[in-house]
Amino acid sequence: MERLEAFEAMLADLTRQADYEKQQMEQLKAAGREKSATYRQYLGNRLVYGQMFAWYKKYGLME
Repeated sequence: MERLEAFEAMLADLTRQADYEKQQMEQLKAAGREKSATYRQYLGNRLVYGQMFAWYKKYGLME
């Protein structure tokens, strides 16, 4: 696998995972479980994903 293909696959996986976790957070919030360990883990992950996506955008690797 070429480097660009590997990056594209990684970015697609990260985007998919971020979307999945956002959906899960919405469900947990609707159930009143914002203080659960799972919700907090997803929240931490969202911060990491946000930072990664910001760097990708900065370098023109994402729109």
